[in-house]
Amino acid sequence: MSLRRRTVEVLLAAGLLGTALAPPASAAGQGRERLVPLRVATYNIHAGAGMDNVFDLDRQVTELRSLDADVIGLQEVDVHWGARSEWRDLAGELGRRLGMRVSFAPIYSLDPATAGAPRREFGVAVLSRYGIVSAENHDITRLSTQDPNPVPAPAPGFGEVVLRVKGLPVHVYATHLDYRGDPSVRTAQVADTRRIMAEDQKEERRPVRQILLGDFNAAPTAPELAPLWENLTDIEPGGPTFPAQDPVQRIDYVAVSKDTVRVRDAAVAETLASDHRPVVADLLLRR
Repeated sequence: MSLRRRTVEVLLAAGLLGTALAPPASAAGQGRERLVPLRVATYNIHAGAGMDNVFDLDRQVTELRSLDADVIGLQEVDVHWGARSEWRDLAGELGRRLGMRVSFAPIYSLDPATAGAPRREFGVAVLSRYGIVSAENHDITRLSTQDPNPVPAPAPGFGEVVLRVKGLPVHVYATHLDYRGDPSVRTAQVADTRRIMAEDQKEERRPVRQILLGDFNAAPTAPELAPLWENLTDIEPGGPTFPAQDPVQRIDYVAVSKDTVRVRDAAVAETLASDHRPVVADLLLRR
């Protein structure tokens, strides 16, 4: 079922179709407030493998294209990482095949398996139909999966891009929080995330449009995520996202700055092209 069709059915059931999917007066101006529409999505692509654990990037390209999103945050992205993804550059290939600009932020960047080969990298990415003004790969607290005796320490993989959307600067962040049952690393990561996003607000010296996309590996009510909701709106997409087959948890998120971004609607797309389901949201950016 397509995302738009599923969204319509959900909103019909809730009696909200007339308001939520009506053509936004905001595109031309709602009262005196002018708003700019933007569709965003987040998707953990499981290194190109589906729920069946079979690598099939064609399948994921089809699903990503069907979302019709202007901006997509991706997690578990291999770039020449290994045999599981055929040593391919998934970030670059997805960008080319979808006709979108790409910014890749590696969590790990390792020496190649053979001399002269590209570096082995794994991380997060942002795909965008709009121009990328700048990009940065921030350090946040991590507990490495590559170190046999890891300790929490700053490491890269919190990607940020500044986009120019119809003249408006928009900060988009892609993240993948720690998966372990102990929430202590996620607690530190949330603190790092808030600090980085607050610094961007201070540097701009005006309200900043901020969109956080990612796999948080925790439920919306998890105590370690609570500080995020002080400044961000957690967009409720209407269902769980993991595992893709019969999902029971919502761990994939679109969150936006409260004062500068409004939400029209959101949904979880039904697909088995990864072990997660993507979340897509229609937003309105305040001028």
